[in-house]
Amino acid sequence: MATEDRRAGDAETKEWFRQLAELPVGAERERVRQEIIHAWLPMAHRLAARYRNRGETLEDLRQIAAVGLVSAVYRFDPDRSRSFVPFAVPTITGEIRRHFRDRMWSVHVPRRVQNLRNVVRVATAELAAKSAPASLARLVEHTGLTEDEVRQGSEALHGFNTLSLDAETSAVTGGGLGEFLGASDGAFDLVLGREAAKPGILGLAEREKRALYLRFFEGMTQSAIAAELGVSQMHVSRLIAGSCRRIREHALDEPDADRAHRHPHGDCPLSDVPRATAWGRGLAGLRRRAGRA
Repeated sequence: MATEDRRAGDAETKEWFRQLAELPVGAERERVRQEIIHAWLPMAHRLAARYRNRGETLEDLRQIAAVGLVSAVYRFDPDRSRSFVPFAVPTITGEIRRHFRDRMWSVHVPRRVQNLRNVVRVATAELAAKSAPASLARLVEHTGLTEDEVRQGSEALHGFNTLSLDAETSAVTGGGLGEFLGASDGAFDLVLGREAAKPGILGLAEREKRALYLRFFEGMTQSAIAAELGVSQMHVSRLIAGSCRRIREHALDEPDADRAHRHPHGDCPLSDVPRATAWGRGLAGLRRRAGRA
């Protein structure tokens, strides 16, 4: 807007705001307010155009700028400000920036980290203009931030936009990004169960260890175990039930720090089982029996 046109617009805008202050609430007052909005809408559109090519369409940016203009018209107090433009411009640009801050991030990033990102982004551009590498040390020196703050800001540089899981990784490997994502490993439960049961098993008597091994890892019946150990079948049943109960109680009650300092499982016959599948079957059986016990 030329200087003469702007002065004329300011004068007309002052008259409109004077009318707003005098008019009662009603249709006429709303009509004057709409006149102000319509007159300054081109300015809002020009401000919106400054933010094009940043991931948002120009039409949406114009609508956001229009919302900021409406807010400025409703909030402007001619008794405090001599001109409407110095008040409206920060209000409109603030509305646009707030939209980018709150709505355009693909990954939610705290406002503090967003501010760090802006500082790191500007510093990186300034160092690049001086042909200086934007290393961590240089960024710390240039921005006055700590190393941790620079790292957070650098990581946030990649949080504004995300890739689709169908995006191709490279021309060499081919395939989508989703094909390279990890999946939950079912063996984790096996490891957790084995480590939880191990200390309790190590605390059993040799006959109890042998009974559990024959029952859950060799798959022998209680009568066969009784013959192997030279005791009655009823005694084998009590051995197994009592052992499972103590293993379960030990796993639930023992602090993690104590478990970490136990001696290796080589002292336990169960460690001699060569196959992980046998571990899985045996520990599953232990859990079931311990639950029933």
